[in-house]
This record gives sequence, C-alpha cells and structure tokens, in this order.
Amino acid sequence: MRFYEYEAKALFARHGAPLLRGRLAHTAAEAKTIAAEIGGAVVLKSQVLTGGRMKAGGVKFADTPEQAETAATAILELEINGQKPRGVLVEQRAGVAQEYFAAVTWDGRRKLPVLVFSDMGGIDIEEVAETHPEHVAQVHLSTLVPFSPFKAKEAVAAVGVTGDDLTRLTPIVASLVEVFLRYDLTLAEINPLGKTTDGRFLVLDGHVDLEAEARDKHAKLLTELGIGKEETRQARPPTRFEIRGAEVDASDHRGVAGNVVEFDGDLGLVIGAGGGSLTLFDAIRKHGGRPANYCEIGGNPSVKKACELTKLILSKPGVKKIAVMMNVVSNTRVDIVARGVIKGCVESGRDPADTIAIFRIPGAWEDDGFKILGKYRVEYCDRTVSMFEAARRAVAKMQAA
Repeated sequence: MRFYEYEAKALFARHGAPLLRGRLAHTAAEAKTIAAEIGGAVVLKSQVLTGGRMKAGGVKFADTPEQAETAATAILELEINGQKPRGVLVEQRAGVAQEYFAAVTWDGRRKLPVLVFSDMGGIDIEEVAETHPEHVAQVHLSTLVPFSPFKAKEAVAAVGVTGDDLTRLTPIVASLVEVFLRYDLTLAEINPLGKTTDGRFLVLDGHVDLEAEARDKHAKLLTELGIGKEETRQARPPTRFEIRGAEVDASDHRGVAGNVVEFDGDLGLVIGAGGGSLTLFDAIRKHGGRPANYCEIGGNPSVKKACELTKLILSKPGVKKIAVMMNVVSNTRVDIVARGVIKGCVESGRDPADTIAIFRIPGAWEDDGFKILGKYRVEYCDRTVSMFEAARRAVAKMQAA
C-alpha cells in the first residue's frame, strides 16, 4: 500500500530526516494561510498516488500567499492519471545545488533488501542506471545481521561522495534503511535528496510503500498518519468496488475472501492460494481473457463470505461469467466455497451453470463439493487439470458465449 508524499515525509520526520517547513492544505484558502506562515517562496505539490505530477502541472511555485492561493486552486481541480488530489502540500522553497537519489527496496533475485544510492537524483533511477551506471550504487542488506550505518556510508561513497558531504549524507540514508526495516516496507525512497545552495541536506520528495500484510502489525502508525482501514492504497485511491471487497473480508474473521483489485474486463475471478492467484490471473490474460478483477480467497472462509464476494464480483458492470480457481490448499473446504459461490449466483439472479465458467478447487471435502456443483450443472475439474488448463477453459467459455 502506497503513502502520499506528505505521509511519507511525516514518517521520515519521526526518524530525524531533515525536511522543509510545510504542511497539507485541503483548500486554496488554507494554502494561502500556510504560505503566509512560511513566508517567502513556496512550492505547491498535488497529493496523488501516481507519478508525472510535474509534467501534468501538479507542481507549481509561488512567491506570495496570493500566488499560492491561485496555484492551489488550479492544482486542486487538476486530475492526474485519473486521480483527483487529496490535497496540496505547501512547502518552503529552497535553492538546490545538487540532487541525490536514495531508496531501499527488495531484490527479488537475491531475496534481500537492497540500498540504492545515486548522485544523479531528480530523474528516474532506471534512466540513470542505463545511461550512467557508474553513478548508481547498490548495497545489499542482511536479514540476519543487524543493520550498521556503515552500509549506508558504503553506498554513498561508492558514487564518489567524500568529505563533509559523505559524513552528513550517511545518517540520512541510514535512517531511510531503518524506516524500511522497522515498518515492513517494500519501498522507501527519497528523490530528490537535495543539497541546498546554503549547504543543507534536505528530503525534497519521498515515497513509501508498505507491505499490505503488515497493516495490522502497524495499525497504530497508520491511524496516527490518518490512513483509514478501508484504504487499499494501490497506485491510486481504492474504488468503491475495492472498498466493498475489504468490507466483505472484514465481515467475518474466518478465511480470506474479498481482497480485490478492480480491472476493466468481463471475466470475474474468484481465485486464491497465495502465489497461485497471481499465476491464475496471468494465465487468464495469457489465454486472451480479460479479467474484471484480481482476488484472493482461501483459508476456509464461511459460506456467507464466499457468497458476498461472489455477489460483489457479479455486481460489477460488464461481468458475464466468473472463474473459480485455486491451487491445492488442504485447509480450504471445497464444499463451503462451492455452496458460497452458487448461493452468490442464485442471489444475484444468475444461473450457476451459465455463470460459472469453470470451478477448479482441489482440497478438503472435494467430493461433497463436486456433488453440489454437479447438482447445479456447473463444470468443475480436479487437481489432474492444471491451473493453466483451467484458465484456458474459462477463457474458451467466454469466447464462445
């Protein structure tokens, strides 16, 4: 889940990161007041969960409170990549002599956190890595040995930073690593980390992504930052469909059924089993299908929970059929999922036989589940049929409809 810039900076500030004066404004009048309190030149930035703000006109500069009010009015009305801003961050403006990039994320191949540092900040790090690889340093971090600030110093020094700059940058970068590790983040980024014309080092922009599974662990932090439980926070605000999915999942502590992401396709998906759900989603697309949603179901949800999830997916405009598929998960009762999905179809006014393109959930009580499916003439298959083949059959049903 992604944080807005102002939330990321609030988190960094808790760990001593040097920031410019400023705060969030929800109205143009409030932006004017903040600018007056700061005094002098300010920068106003749209608070959206997407990139490209500068090019879209979501970042403006002002020398007076009146100019700040005018700029905020324009920003608050501006939609960027389909997103309306939550507010405008009004900050003191500082002259920047040098921009750096610092980030911590996960290296999927090494299965370790990696600290990335560059003395060419303010632009996409991918572009820097491709055109100027000597300006990008990568230092992997141990998941067993406690973090040492020396690792941060190693990364900063690797791109040629020396002397006083190295000494002053190291604790800022080290605190970024500590934030990443402490809060179970998947990304902690400062870009740019600026050196001002008067010699200060400041966090000018920040990005934070939290592992979704760690929400409960860090519930207190999220509450303090004003992040609601209903906010899924992908790369955009949650849709009504996704919020309703979270409500379905929270309605009953048993199992998972409702962790959904909305897409614009016509085949609804009731899929699960950890990485199996991602595999199934990709398989549907590989066969030419158009998923209406991503979803996770498993861990033995109740009949009601599976029913409500099915009804939610079928209520999405344009959904013609659903595919119910999982990997082999022994603790998920096939009969309960079958009852829930069929009940959801019936209560949505749909014929289960015409609505369920395929049912492929091997597991506990599967014989009873298959009897229920057979009674309603729903096509099902057992574990002898691969997930890839089950996805193909579902897409074929859609194409034949």
